[in-house]
Amino acid sequence: MCAQQLVLRQRMELLRALSCGATAEPLDCVLDLLLSWGVLVWEDYQSVRGLAKPLCSNTRDLLDLVYSKGEQACSLLLAAFNQVLPESQKAGLCFGKCRPVGLNAKGTPTTACQVLLSDRPILVRKLRDRLDDTLDALLEAGCFTSKDCDEVLLPVYTPSQKVRRLLDQVMFRGEGAANVLLRYLPQEDITTPGKEEKQLSAECLLYQKKLRSSVLAQAHFLSTYGGTGRFSLDDIYTESLLELLPADRATTALGLEDVVGLVGTLNEEADTVLVSGEAGTGKSTLLQRLHLLWARGVLLTEILLLFPFSCRKLSAEKRALSLKELLFLHCCWPDRGQDELFQFILDHPHLVLFTFDGLDEFRKSFTDEERHCCPTQQAPVPVLLFNLLQGTLMKGVRKVVTSRPHAVSPALKRYLRKEVFVKGFSPEGIACFVRKHHSDPTIANRVVESVQANTALLGLCHIPVFCWIVSKCYKELLGCGEGSPQTITDVYLMVLQHFFQRRVPQEHQVLGKGWLQEHLETVVRLGRLALEGVETSCYVFPAAQMQNCGITEQDIKLGFLIHCKDLSDSTDCSRYEFLHITLQCFFAAIHIVLNKHGNRSVIPKLFESQCRPLPGLNCMFLRQCINHSVEDDTNTEETPNLQIMAKFVSGLLSQRHRNLLSRSCPAVTLEWRAKQVLKCLSTGMQRHFKTIPRPVEGEKKSMHAMPSFVWLIKCIYEMQESQIAKEAVAKLEVEHLKLTYCNIGPVECTALAYVLQHLQSPIGLQLDCNTVGDVGVEQLLPCLHVCHSLYLRNNNISDEGIRKLVEKGIHCENFKKVALFNNKLTDECTKHFAWLLKSKQNFLSIRLGNNNITSQGATHLAEGLGYSQSLQYLGLWGNKIGDKGAETLAEALKDSTTLIWFSLVDNGVGNSGARALAKLVRRSTTLTELWLNQNCISRDGVEHLIQALEVNSSVKDVRKQHIFRLPFPQFEMQLRNGT
Repeated sequence: MCAQQLVLRQRMELLRALSCGATAEPLDCVLDLLLSWGVLVWEDYQSVRGLAKPLCSNTRDLLDLVYSKGEQACSLLLAAFNQVLPESQKAGLCFGKCRPVGLNAKGTPTTACQVLLSDRPILVRKLRDRLDDTLDALLEAGCFTSKDCDEVLLPVYTPSQKVRRLLDQVMFRGEGAANVLLRYLPQEDITTPGKEEKQLSAECLLYQKKLRSSVLAQAHFLSTYGGTGRFSLDDIYTESLLELLPADRATTALGLEDVVGLVGTLNEEADTVLVSGEAGTGKSTLLQRLHLLWARGVLLTEILLLFPFSCRKLSAEKRALSLKELLFLHCCWPDRGQDELFQFILDHPHLVLFTFDGLDEFRKSFTDEERHCCPTQQAPVPVLLFNLLQGTLMKGVRKVVTSRPHAVSPALKRYLRKEVFVKGFSPEGIACFVRKHHSDPTIANRVVESVQANTALLGLCHIPVFCWIVSKCYKELLGCGEGSPQTITDVYLMVLQHFFQRRVPQEHQVLGKGWLQEHLETVVRLGRLALEGVETSCYVFPAAQMQNCGITEQDIKLGFLIHCKDLSDSTDCSRYEFLHITLQCFFAAIHIVLNKHGNRSVIPKLFESQCRPLPGLNCMFLRQCINHSVEDDTNTEETPNLQIMAKFVSGLLSQRHRNLLSRSCPAVTLEWRAKQVLKCLSTGMQRHFKTIPRPVEGEKKSMHAMPSFVWLIKCIYEMQESQIAKEAVAKLEVEHLKLTYCNIGPVECTALAYVLQHLQSPIGLQLDCNTVGDVGVEQLLPCLHVCHSLYLRNNNISDEGIRKLVEKGIHCENFKKVALFNNKLTDECTKHFAWLLKSKQNFLSIRLGNNNITSQGATHLAEGLGYSQSLQYLGLWGNKIGDKGAETLAEALKDSTTLIWFSLVDNGVGNSGARALAKLVRRSTTLTELWLNQNCISRDGVEHLIQALEVNSSVKDVRKQHIFRLPFPQFEMQLRNGT
């Protein structure tokens, strides 16, 4: 008898076998097997078990569904029954010719979600004993929330049902969560996704070996200063601080493996990861490290083929190419089997990674208007690139692209899987990099000490390119007679001096005071080349262009220009680029400042284009500096480079460098250009002030600064003239200055403090969600006396930063409020805040939420709270205070006559802590809000709080568990009713 007939004739017996017991376990086991054998697809499973129906109804649905699938499905259904049912229930049932158990009708799975289905019975067994750890792994990876975990662990489920609930939720969340789950489990008996695909042909293996060798050769050395110093990347590489954007408070630290990993995924349907960061923060070096580790087989082991692209090189490509030609011409040419290799890439995109370095240096701006889907059809390189990034072409291939933030348009951001922000070096990273750069520990220690002694220079050195410059120019740094560098312009003038110093015969030892004038012709030639490049978005220069600018072999030997081997060909083997884009901008700025025949409108237009951008204005005005044509395909979005140039122009025209430059340019010309810069800065600041809206009645007047405001502040700082800073903020009349999400790091903090210290009235300075860090906090101290409030949420600040802040803050009369949510604070910081509360009897608010403060920290803080006669707001949300800490704080605050708002949300406070807080509520005459939700308080603790509230009617708002903003009568009613 055929299987379908057996299912039909035994329907009642089969139904009874699965639904007569008090548990759904037999039905679930049968479903597990049918999923793993490919009889059911995920949608089938959801239709059978997705709704809350009686067990017998679910079983009937299963029998009907399988019967409709035909003979083979019915045969496997009977095989599942035979495997699941105990011997006592098999009596009288016929299972026919059962198929071999474990047969997967769908073949080897190619994705993680398919593995969850094919290996479901094994996973249910393996996960029962490690369910909690698995949930922790998913929670840490950001795939699950606490609520998801609670739903899985409901006590009504059996251990096996909890695992199935977990697997169902992982399936619902897709490939990312499934990969996390499979990585966590031991791999024996678990199918590896794409296992069959990884059995490469001989041609593919040969190509993979050649590609790895090519990538390894390119990534092994970090070449600096045109070959005068070649370092192994292993010897010099220092990790930068990485952060997810938008900032994820659940992710404390990111490693290199997380760049391509699942952590921080925002759009699972997208394939492109953006690594963003300001110029010089180490994006390219990070990508080079990624390439090196892949080539060695240490990182991204699941990636079989990695294709690295340079956007500079792609910009120089004028031919129309197919995707196949793009891969093989620009990365690695296969010796044979091109068609087979390309077909493998098309068939297995999930085993391939593309990287694109320097999207901000690509000539064209991103657009998604022109679609291109065919991998074999030729198209212009910009069309190929943009369609790769958005996934129209080669969907499924992972891509990593680096760029400066301003060059990433909203149109491109729609196609991003996630964004990782490179913040630069930590203070420890600076010292580590310098020591790696110098083999002599004595010199290394002297350089580190010199940098650490100069807070402005320390702030600059968190950007790796500046740290590299300072480390290389250590002789100039340690021997500078006119003071250490303070500004970016100072650093680059030191670089200029360093390179020219190498041309001085040894008997002369050092350059004279007129060193710039002596090398003026070289500087002018390099400046002209640099300016032409910025003008046309050109960063690689062929021999003809260099010849037009008069560049000589001696100029090249200086080391400012380096040879581009990968961009040279048999017809032109002398293409060059500047050491770094910032150095190119510096030379362009020098040309603008020293050009005796330059148009007077150049500087005003340079600044105007950044304060009030107009279409097509950004680069085209630079034609007035030099005489030549500009190609029509110029990228008009050169704002970052023009802003860097404007900062250098400001610094070069400062009074501090007037003596140096006056030997090379008439003093009258320099004076005129300096006045132009001052007028532009003043106009730009006033334009910002005019945009400040009138405050709504009852609210403070505030200004949310735009990125161009920060740039103007940095230009003012480059000039290093206090009178200019005073005049810049003389008309700023706001109570609150917001600079959230503005990429404020230590460099920006230095500039802000330099200008804001001249404010006439105190302000609240909001710097939430930036990269201030401990160094940035130290840089802000000069303006702390004009800050009545300082908001530094999510800024990677540690206890050391708080120590410095409090040391200065206790002497600042206006400083009264601080917010430090989501930093790296521990119990140590509470000692400093206790000292602050003891020392300042006008301090109003401390908010330390989501840090790592325990009951010990509460004890330290309580010592200061007992002395405070002014504190009104105390926020400790999301720490680990516990009952003991709550009791200590309640005791310290019991006699407070100022406390208005107190938050201990999510602190593990139980009934003991609630009873202590109830005593505080009884005694307080000022407390109006007490936040206690997301704790462990049960009915006993709640009853004590209710009794306290009956005594003290001044408390208007108590938040406990899921009760939000309920006036006292409603709060009491709900608690009395047990809700």
